[in-house]
Amino acid sequence: MHEVTRDASPLSSAPPGERNRSWSKDLLWLALLFAVFYGLGLGRHALSNPDEGRYAEIPREMVASGDWITPRLNGVNYFEKPPLMYWAVATCLKLFGPEEWSMRAMPVLFGLGGVLLTYAAGRKLYGRDAGVAAAIVLGTSLLYFIIAHIILLDMAVSVLMSATLFCFILGVREAPGATRRWLFYGLYASAALATLTKGLIGFLVTGAVMFLWLLIFNQWKRLRPLHLPTGLLLFLAIAVPWHVLVARHNETWVHRYFVYEHWQRFFTPAAGRTGAWYYYIGIILAGLIPWVGFLVPAVRDSLRGGWAARAKNADAWFLITWVVFVFLFFTKSNSKLPPYILPVFPALAVLVGAWLARVNGTADATARIRFGLGIFSGFSALLASALVLVVSVPALIARVRLDPVQAEKLHPVALSLAAVLLVGAGLTPWLARSRGVRGAVAGMVATIALFLSVLQFAAGDIQKPGTKELALLVSARVQPGDRVVHYHDFFHDFTFYAGRLVDVVGSRGEIELEEDAAARASGRFMDEAEFRRRWNGPARLWVVAQKDDTKELFADPAFRYHLISETKKHYLFSNQP
Repeated sequence: MHEVTRDASPLSSAPPGERNRSWSKDLLWLALLFAVFYGLGLGRHALSNPDEGRYAEIPREMVASGDWITPRLNGVNYFEKPPLMYWAVATCLKLFGPEEWSMRAMPVLFGLGGVLLTYAAGRKLYGRDAGVAAAIVLGTSLLYFIIAHIILLDMAVSVLMSATLFCFILGVREAPGATRRWLFYGLYASAALATLTKGLIGFLVTGAVMFLWLLIFNQWKRLRPLHLPTGLLLFLAIAVPWHVLVARHNETWVHRYFVYEHWQRFFTPAAGRTGAWYYYIGIILAGLIPWVGFLVPAVRDSLRGGWAARAKNADAWFLITWVVFVFLFFTKSNSKLPPYILPVFPALAVLVGAWLARVNGTADATARIRFGLGIFSGFSALLASALVLVVSVPALIARVRLDPVQAEKLHPVALSLAAVLLVGAGLTPWLARSRGVRGAVAGMVATIALFLSVLQFAAGDIQKPGTKELALLVSARVQPGDRVVHYHDFFHDFTFYAGRLVDVVGSRGEIELEEDAAARASGRFMDEAEFRRRWNGPARLWVVAQKDDTKELFADPAFRYHLISETKKHYLFSNQP
């Protein structure tokens, strides 16, 4: 027997037109509010190095070369990931130009899409109030907000994997018909797009979550019809063509993509990003701020009755299976980075949002949220103190390796952030007592929104210095026949801002020379001896280097150079005036 989806909100008994208007109204308001919240300060600071520089440069090279099949970094084949996010960023580049805000538009749009998707899923599963609360929880969670503002692949793949899993759980709740069919088609399409974003995890991880839930909780009867033949054709039509084309154009792609990127990085420490079994526990707890204090009661309440009530709580158990399997999968992997765990956050947001909606209006609501509020207030006060101390106490400034000049610049920002946190820590419990759950949620949202907005505007002063200034100078002054060289490093942001490829001495960084015989033979990648030989040749060299990497070079009396410009961390020098 198939379970028919019902909107559990009070509007479920309202006329269809009224329900439709409430959907449109909620989606419109959520889209507008989060678009403003996420869009503030989007282009205020330069691209960070290396990640943002890399994921902007690869699309730039696609546009410049006209080759949208083979991703390249500094002119070298780059087979680490599939191209969907590159295509999306390249489209923004063509439409809006090489502005920081246009490069960051895609992660923001995916983040906004994830918020709206979580609202829709939360509402269908637990009612309108739960959907709104789940969207707010996800959109204001610390890690989710941060990743939505960085040009990475993780936000896109997280949203697409979440779309796959949400389409599945909503699809199996529907009776056979058009709605169920389109939800399953959404499942196949989003799984294919996730595969085009970050590889096989796009369907393997989501497929494992679905299979385990069906198996453990004996939900097989709800699976049919799953529209497999047409759905599989849809998946293959989206996911396969690029894989075939890139394999035909590049003979080393199959080994690099399947063997190294998928097998060796997962099962061996080849990527050098190993971590302990508890690595992602801290990331989840910190990333779910300010809502982390509500997580335990939300999970406990959603699974009330335990194993005996598993049929009744099957949807909640699906969300738990989703979180647990994704956590275990990335914990098992030998390649760990904080953004990888992002796919668990939409499921956690629905659990927390549904719990807040259930608690709201109950006689003991304030008592039930007291623990979570205590965690929020305590963390806010602790972080406020840490912010003030770390930019004020010389010993702490040195301990965190913060430049004294940078600490002085960040001092007013830290004081502002501390003030926001302290006011929120004191105001939110009072709002809970006087206004209930809605007042408490409003206080937390206001606090974290203001905190994150100030943080976003200060991001340029917080991130490590890049090479934008030097890149623009070189771009304005370089002449045909001149060579631009990166010395003992590769600066991903430089090539984007300069709009050109560079030669590299003694370091490859993320450049995968082993995948590109033509690049190896190009003469653009050289050792120290070849660099010295070219330095004394007729061509003008513009060289960019970190200051620490030039100490030995500049100490050599036989090495004569002209210092063209410098920044806090980098030199630009040349063999000619």
